[in-house]
Amino acid sequence: MTNPLSPKKRLFEQFARVAKSLASANRLELLEALAQGERGVDALSQASGMSVANTSHHLQILREGGLVQSRKEGLQVIYRLSSDDVLRLVSAMHKVAELHVAEVDRIVRDNFESKDNLTPIRREELMNRVRDGEAIVIDVRPSSEFDAGHIDGAINIPLALLADHLEKLPIEQEIVAYCRGPYCMLAFDAVAQLRQHGYRARRLEDGFPEWKAEDLPTGSGTTS
Repeated sequence: MTNPLSPKKRLFEQFARVAKSLASANRLELLEALAQGERGVDALSQASGMSVANTSHHLQILREGGLVQSRKEGLQVIYRLSSDDVLRLVSAMHKVAELHVAEVDRIVRDNFESKDNLTPIRREELMNRVRDGEAIVIDVRPSSEFDAGHIDGAINIPLALLADHLEKLPIEQEIVAYCRGPYCMLAFDAVAQLRQHGYRARRLEDGFPEWKAEDLPTGSGTTS
């Protein structure tokens, strides 16, 4: 039977299908977790605080919307983002909401900007300062996320271990901390701790997923 809808209408239906798969706070949280690297359902369940069954349900919707892909590894199903275009899509949604939704602007001001009124460092400036030896970069995410992918040249110091590594950090250089994205509190807490101990510290403007989506230099595995 011939589809009575025009090709444009049929395309718009499929575009709406992608948008519908994004229309869930739980699924957006899963995408943020997968932006750090591929994971199994159990790990995603722990990261999101949802049951395994509920996590699997949301992952299936994301897969049907073309946003994630999966593979089998033994008995485990491992998920990953379909491409870096997914990161760009979510980032664009964040920016539109911050600019045009009053409640989003209020939440950002009251809960993020109020914790740190110093302007975050932009990616281009960070690369220049690192190149000139004026700054070092620390990744304060858990080691498993760092091993899956990180900013090239970054040092992994998970937030929980930062206090034990303070004496090893150079006092003469600015320290730039980053974590999972613009709404991740790990970098905020790291910068506050560093400043309390006399270090010059700032946050990166966003996080590793956004850095990777811009095709900037990345690495994987542990650092020496």
